[in-house]
Amino acid sequence: MTTEIFSSPIKINSPVKSTDELKKICSQVRRDILRMVHAPQSGHPGGSLGCTEFLVALYFSIMKHNPKKFTMNGIVEDIFFLSNGHISAAWYSVLARSGYFPIKELATFRKLNTRLQGHPTTHEGLEGIRVASGSLGQGMSVACGTALAKKLNKDSQLVFSLHGDGEIQEGQIWEAAMFASARKIDNLISTIDWNGQQIDGAVDKVMPLGDLKAKWTAFGWDVLEMNGNKIEEVISVIEEAKKHTGKGKPVMILMKTEMGHGVDFMVNSHKWHGVAPNDEQLQNALAQLPETLGDY
Repeated sequence: MTTEIFSSPIKINSPVKSTDELKKICSQVRRDILRMVHAPQSGHPGGSLGCTEFLVALYFSIMKHNPKKFTMNGIVEDIFFLSNGHISAAWYSVLARSGYFPIKELATFRKLNTRLQGHPTTHEGLEGIRVASGSLGQGMSVACGTALAKKLNKDSQLVFSLHGDGEIQEGQIWEAAMFASARKIDNLISTIDWNGQQIDGAVDKVMPLGDLKAKWTAFGWDVLEMNGNKIEEVISVIEEAKKHTGKGKPVMILMKTEMGHGVDFMVNSHKWHGVAPNDEQLQNALAQLPETLGDY
C-alpha cells in the first residue's frame, strides 16, 4: 500500500528511513496546523505544533497500519488513541498526509457539518478515528481496553496513546494506570506531552505534577524519557519502548516538548494553547516553515 507524498511512492507500512524526509513532513504538517486553525479563527495551535514530530514518527515510521483499508477494530494493526483531543489539527494533518482521507479535506476544519470537528468524533465516519476524544482523562481507559482486547484475541500488535501533562491532573488517568499495571497490559505504550503549559498557565502553577517518573514507576509502569521535538530521538525512544512490551508492564514515555515549537513567537507560551493567529501572525509563522509537500 503506497501514498504519494514525495516524487516517488512510500510504502505506508514500511519505515521512512530518511530523517530529512520526516523533517519535511513535519514542516508541512506545521503549515497545515496554522492554516487550519487560522481559517475558522478557532483551534489549538500550541500543543499541535509541539506534538508534530511524535505524530509524524508514529504514522510514517513506527506503527504498522493500513490507511487504505481502515477498520474500527484495527485487527492485526497498531492502534493510536489521541486522548488530548484538542490538538486534533496535528492529528488530522498527519492522517490526511499518510493517506487516510483526502488532503484537501483539511480545508473543512472546524466548519459546521463537516468530518473534521474541533475535537475528533466518530459519527461522521472519518477514517483513522476510532473514538471521540477531547473530554480529558478518558483516553487511557480506552487504550487499556483496546490493548486488553488485543491480548485476549491473540493479536500481537500494539496500542499507543498520547496525553497532555495538564490532562493527567484528572483522576481517571490514575485509575487507568492502576488497572493497566494490575492486568499486566504490556502491549500498551502511552506518552505524555510534557510541555509544562495548560490553558490557564504553567502546569506547575495550576497543579504541580511532582516527580512524574517516580509516580509512574510506583504505579508499576516501565518509564522512558525523550525530547519530543527531535525526530531522531522520538523514533529511537519509541523503538526502545517497543522492546519493553510483552514483559508484564505497560510502558510510559515522558516526552518533553515546547508548546508552539517551530514558530518563534508561540514557543513555550500558554497563551497559544487555544488562540488562532490573525492574518499577520499567520504569514509570520508560515515564513518560518518551508512548504515542502504542497499546501492543501
